[in-house]
Amino acid sequence: MTQMIATNRIKAVIGTGITGLSVARFLVQQQQAFVLLDTRATPPNLEKIKAEFPGVQLQLGDLDVDTLLHCEEIIVSPGISLETPSIAKAKDAGVSVVGDIELFVRYAKAPLVAITGTNAKSTVTTLVGEMEAKAGIKVAVGGNLGTPALELLENDIELYVMELSSFQLETVTKLNAKVATILNISADHLDRYADMRAYILAKLRVYFGAENIVVNRNDVLTHPPFAAGAKAIYFGGKADFGSFGLIEENGETFLAKNLKPLLSTRELKISGKHNVDNALAALALGDAAGIPIDAMVETLKEFRGLHHRCEFVATKSGIDFYNDSKGTNIGATVAAIAGLARTPAQLIVIAGGEGKGQDFIELKSVLAKNTCRLVLIGRDAPVIAAAVNDVVQIEFANSMQDAINKSFAQANAGDAVLLSPACASFDMFKNYEDRGEQFCAGVLALHEKGGAA
Repeated sequence: MTQMIATNRIKAVIGTGITGLSVARFLVQQQQAFVLLDTRATPPNLEKIKAEFPGVQLQLGDLDVDTLLHCEEIIVSPGISLETPSIAKAKDAGVSVVGDIELFVRYAKAPLVAITGTNAKSTVTTLVGEMEAKAGIKVAVGGNLGTPALELLENDIELYVMELSSFQLETVTKLNAKVATILNISADHLDRYADMRAYILAKLRVYFGAENIVVNRNDVLTHPPFAAGAKAIYFGGKADFGSFGLIEENGETFLAKNLKPLLSTRELKISGKHNVDNALAALALGDAAGIPIDAMVETLKEFRGLHHRCEFVATKSGIDFYNDSKGTNIGATVAAIAGLARTPAQLIVIAGGEGKGQDFIELKSVLAKNTCRLVLIGRDAPVIAAAVNDVVQIEFANSMQDAINKSFAQANAGDAVLLSPACASFDMFKNYEDRGEQFCAGVLALHEKGGAA
């Protein structure tokens, strides 16, 4: 029998992962009483958790609905579905259910740049943060990327730049961001959401209360279905008035604001056409946040990208290898292929893993348009093969090293090998970082064709 809580002036924190513990620490600082719950009977680092919160009631395993009903507010970690029966019952009974981002909004004193999307969130968030730092602005960067939001709260911060997942946005009432964006939308997390509509609606919450919204001109799903009084700034495609886009001058392509060239695309250190869009998005966000153009351009000249995101690894026997292990959904892989394709030379793509309920037929178009081969690994390799085998040559591999070796054997000088799995990693690896690191290590261990090391 669960010990009953004597007062409802107490909060419930569900989840003892990074986010949940950041909430718990914040509530300790605020001297707010709470009970800490986890759906796992033995969560990792249990003894450390007990030592850090010695006076806090800890409940493990199935969530006790009576406990939740006796709380004034439930703070749910992003990995916990709001459809969990005990949480849904408490919410239906009138108990407030929020996440760490809602708490952050209540206490943050500086303006917020809010960034979501299926892909490129981390790249654009990092870029905007570095642009702010270059301009001498005291900036804090985090959220779904790196440091949890509540650990960023400081009185001297001038601007927050936050990557936000759909899971985090589910529990937000109003972000009231200085500027907000949905970079792109493609199928993802359909093992959590009933359908694409539910996923899109979660993403659209980023616009609630925003002063400015940055909209992808080429992705209609990112367009808000309501005016909301926000100023809209567009990025992508050809530049025109009121947008950040591309212009051609003297045979060169330039990033531009309105019709004014800012930077040649050849000066970007990040590879691929999709990263050109990422640069444009960062410019639009930074401009709306008040960052000087000069600081943003200098940042773009220096920025080399993030690990595991179309990251150049090495050239072996004239073959370029790229690590896009963070490509955990179809949209990310489509963007990477389109960005790195080198027709008439070929692009060999290593893909596969845990598919999360996606329909891999969406890969067919980009594979058919470009000279590609597939090397497939992981649990859902047969599912991917069945969806695209009529447009691309396929080989199967039983490990990452096997996939690297088979890709290398197929490739010639001028070709490229891209790890972009379009899947989660948990069937074969600890996480996407582990997958990417194994790929990089395997590539670096290759011997040049012809016998040279």
